[in-house]
Amino acid sequence: MEQPAAFFVPSIGISGLMFYSGDKFPNWKGNIFVGGIAANYRQLVRFSINGHTVTNREPMLQGQYHLRDVRQGPDGYVYLATDNIFGQPTAIVRLEPDASAN
Repeated sequence: MEQPAAFFVPSIGISGLMFYSGDKFPNWKGNIFVGGIAANYRQLVRFSINGHTVTNREPMLQGQYHLRDVRQGPDGYVYLATDNIFGQPTAIVRLEPDASAN
């Protein structure tokens, strides 16, 4: 059995996984995104991939959202399904490119 390319200790409570192939975030193309829902590890994590190797692991949006799922929309934006501390669904969050980075 092969070892995983990446793992979390302690677990972040993985709540969604997405491979980004859109054009709204050119620097993210080909990256994998994983949502975390565990109480102390609420975050979105971006993995940069080269072949079968993880070359970078970047925690994003730490503690900002209780993430249920992460998806790429047909428009190329990244969407987050979130809920509140009681587990009730809240608004869908659309990530937008940072205009100052252009």
